[in-house]
Amino acid sequence: MSASRDPGYGVADPSVRDQGLHRLAAGTLLVAFQGTTAPEWVLRGLEAGLGGVTLFGFNVRAPGQVAALTASLNAAGHPIISLDEEGGDVTRLAYHTGSPYPGNAALGAVDDVELTEQVYRAIAAELAACGVNLDMGPVADINTADDNPVIGTRSFGSSADLVARHTVAAVRGLQSLGVAACVKHFPGHGATSQDSHLEIPVVRASRELLWERELVPFRAAIEAGAKSIMTAHVAIPELTGDLPATLSRATLTTLLREELGFDGVVISDALDMHAVSKSVGLVEGAIRSLAAGADLLCLGPLPTPEDIREMLAGIRNAVAEGRLPLSRLEEANERVARLREWLAAPHERAAGSDGIGLAAARRAVSLTGTAPPLVDPFVVELDTPPSIAVGEVPWGLAPWLPEAEVARVKPAEADARALLDRAAGRSLIIVVKDAHRHAHSRELISALLAERPDAVIVEMGLPIWRPPAAAYIATYGAARANAQAAVELLRG
Repeated sequence: MSASRDPGYGVADPSVRDQGLHRLAAGTLLVAFQGTTAPEWVLRGLEAGLGGVTLFGFNVRAPGQVAALTASLNAAGHPIISLDEEGGDVTRLAYHTGSPYPGNAALGAVDDVELTEQVYRAIAAELAACGVNLDMGPVADINTADDNPVIGTRSFGSSADLVARHTVAAVRGLQSLGVAACVKHFPGHGATSQDSHLEIPVVRASRELLWERELVPFRAAIEAGAKSIMTAHVAIPELTGDLPATLSRATLTTLLREELGFDGVVISDALDMHAVSKSVGLVEGAIRSLAAGADLLCLGPLPTPEDIREMLAGIRNAVAEGRLPLSRLEEANERVARLREWLAAPHERAAGSDGIGLAAARRAVSLTGTAPPLVDPFVVELDTPPSIAVGEVPWGLAPWLPEAEVARVKPAEADARALLDRAAGRSLIIVVKDAHRHAHSRELISALLAERPDAVIVEMGLPIWRPPAAAYIATYGAARANAQAAVELLRG
């Protein structure tokens, strides 16, 4: 049957002889789609047993629209409806404006677990109001690699104990309002210098080091009752060999299930990320991840309905061939069913907490030196390519500094002399993200400071490289709330 004639594109395929097996396979998928309304194939798929959907920034236009979208999804079944809402740089609900909440690095810098719980409770209130029942967060990775291209400010910090206590606070905040937390990325993505969206990162850590460092926040989250945990597409040679953890039974079953005692839902990171899709492929990745111990397979926006049809056929064939035990599919579906029961139970409901995000950002932002009075400010924003996890979320000071002239420049192409000429007789503010990771950014900043030591640096990433300037402001993130807190300091 052609995809054009099958309204479920294989998800509700009437030609499948064993509909029970087909439904079990479908129940392990979290699919994605383009647009702000659900396409017919998704709705028919949910009726036929799809596990749920993952929403992205391109699915979001406004809170009311998201609520209408999730209502249509719920009318077709009882799906898990998830998205990445970490606060800070990674946001989906505020993808087009920037998050009103600072991210984990800012919360870790403040180190007030009650504040972290309040922020995540406010996030949960917004998610629940929109009909989202699972948050792909918090990030429990310990950012021990300064040049980590994908974690950075998404982590609470570089200390295992600090990350553990704030991970627990975040789990409590989310789940207090009936939104399931998905703690990620197990067994740890913080010690990597590669992005698993593009390749398989390698963590060179012994089992002893994993237990002392990477696993500490996950153990704490399990004890706190986290409902789900997301796998990492990272290889740890002593644990996974050459495989990413998502495909490793030693990681997902032996370590996570048997040694750590986790009995909640294990969700794979997106299988269309290159670490899986460009190594073993979508179909094989799905089979291996389920066999390893995953219960829900997250799919990003790249797989087409035909890809999903092929994945379902591959899973069914793997069961028929004995590569994937039927009991493994049954177990996965049972765990997801228990999660649905928890989601359907009565939970406290609360309105979003107005102002908690800005209050947290204000407590996190720091000023070294003295910011001179603003005089006809000229702002140079150093354009930094976002990670795929972040996407094209707006950032910078412009919304809060409307009187300023703002120049967004590519550091490798910028003319320092021309920028200095434009800044003559004016306050010069240089805004950057993660200068320590980008040599061209450091070179441009140094050239500007050579003639303008009175300039102010605003670092909206991790404040690791601190050049000599009249004032240095660290925001620990580039969310909208972080930017407002920085401008308040600039204004004195």
